[in-house]
Amino acid sequence: MYIYNTMSRKKELFVPLKEGKVSMYACGPTVYNFFHIGNARPFIVFDTLRRYLEYRGYQVTFVQNFTDIDDKMIRRANEEGITVKELGDRFIKEYYTDADALGVKRATVNPRATEHIQDIIDLVQTLIAKGHAYPASNGDVYFSVRSWPGYGKLSGQNIDDLENGARVDPTEEKRDPLDFALWKGQKPGEPAWPSPWGMGRPGWHIECSAMSMAILGQSFDIHGGGQDLIFPHHENEIAQSEAATGKPFAHYWMHNGFINVDNQKMSKSLGNFFTVRDIAKEYDLDVVRLFMLSVQYRNPINFSRDLIQQAATALQRLRTALDRLKEAPVAEAAAEDEQPFLDSLEGYRTRFNEAMDDDLNTADALGVLFDLARAANTFVSVPRTKAAIESVTKTYTELMDVLGLMPREKAEEFPAEVLALLEERQTARKNKDYARADQLREQLKELGYAIEDSRQGAKLKKL
Repeated sequence: MYIYNTMSRKKELFVPLKEGKVSMYACGPTVYNFFHIGNARPFIVFDTLRRYLEYRGYQVTFVQNFTDIDDKMIRRANEEGITVKELGDRFIKEYYTDADALGVKRATVNPRATEHIQDIIDLVQTLIAKGHAYPASNGDVYFSVRSWPGYGKLSGQNIDDLENGARVDPTEEKRDPLDFALWKGQKPGEPAWPSPWGMGRPGWHIECSAMSMAILGQSFDIHGGGQDLIFPHHENEIAQSEAATGKPFAHYWMHNGFINVDNQKMSKSLGNFFTVRDIAKEYDLDVVRLFMLSVQYRNPINFSRDLIQQAATALQRLRTALDRLKEAPVAEAAAEDEQPFLDSLEGYRTRFNEAMDDDLNTADALGVLFDLARAANTFVSVPRTKAAIESVTKTYTELMDVLGLMPREKAEEFPAEVLALLEERQTARKNKDYARADQLREQLKELGYAIEDSRQGAKLKKL
């Protein structure tokens, strides 16, 4: 597999540090609100990478953190009159609700910054001892950017150019405008932890370094996130981590492209800012997942109602093919064209793997899946042997699952009135009163529900 490494600015052959095992860290949400459509992209991208690596036989340790202490969280908690922990607990729960609906698997570990305070303090102490950080009189501790010669290597930023645009907050006690906070002294009304520099809390950048190294070790395979995190967040992570350990931090850096909404940058001021929860009111979030995967992750993607509707139609095609395989008529003997089609399945798998091996090209991989869906529809349009149907279904569902597009059981609740009408319709059909059954179908339709009849029985679906 080849991965585009932001550090080298080229595709590189992926070789994990330990054979057969992959260690991955992806920056997670700051849990002060529902996450928005822009946040959803990296969650889906790195979940898909994890799924694909597991499909190819790797044992993956995937870490995605929760930032549960920062300025935004403190501000929101104060506005609501609750503690920062209460706010974090609430929105971590809401994160899982939306992430589950997007088909994002639970990470191996979801660490919280507040659970790693001692790891953070230890890392800051190491940096001070090595001359890469210094405490200020107000309880802050800063990283000395000029003490680290490699600063700027990820983003390609020149340190002198950065200095020209640097600003210093009057409340900060930096020695250099480029230096950044590792630890922040407590201000009135803020949560704080005891440290060698007095009561305070961690800076944002140090949290990810401490959490990733505590779980994955001082060097690990892949670090991912959105393009907006390259500078300063990931640049600062590299500086402080490598200055502390003297070892390479992450070996591959992967960053997904931006999302525009109706060809404009997403922002609250333009009124085109959507949370995933907003979209869930209108669409199954699996539609959002397919939409995100329809473009290779490094490219920008444009979100619009028309494109989401196209994704909904596309997902329906994939799901319909799956339903047809489940309900395919069974033949006792194989037709002449059966084995040649079964022999062709490996070709679809090979093409799918080639696309995914080319820097996770999910757009081309989806194209292969649609080709297989069309071919499978034709194949089961006539009776086939049970073994043949099972073989096609196995290949199809495996590839669907790698992309996280397999239907998941959803506990959907229907009103008692609707369930009563469905039961009455079932009785009418059983009694061969088809006119009454049709009336009841129309009644349900007026209430906003469709009925799908299959061999497994009638299923309700909300229109």
